[in-house]
Amino acid sequence: MGIQEAVLICLAKYAGVQGRAARPEFWWWVLFVVAGWVILYVIAGVISGTESGAGAVSGALFCLAAFLPGLAVGARRLHDTDRSAWWLLLLLLPIAGWLVLLYFCLEPGTPGPNLYGDGLGLS
Repeated sequence: MGIQEAVLICLAKYAGVQGRAARPEFWWWVLFVVAGWVILYVIAGVISGTESGAGAVSGALFCLAAFLPGLAVGARRLHDTDRSAWWLLLLLLPIAGWLVLLYFCLEPGTPGPNLYGDGLGLS
């Protein structure tokens, strides 16, 4: 799975949390959001020619638009590891919660069917 396919899947399932997302789908989405934010921040700063905050505003708007698909793919990624999407509440705990979620997202998915759907064959 490439970045284009992963991003299109995440946008097609905009706020859908049903099913599972393999590691490539999740991490390509993360890379897309981070790269998009950096590119918008740099381009807007260069175009404005000053540090007027235009880059921060455009980057923030991009991240706001990517927020719901990001939560949805995060929930589907947790489903792939046979965990409930409620684990996303760990995002509210700085550092410790984020590290636990990072560990969960780095784990391979459960092989075969689990409570949240059939296996994808990808880890």
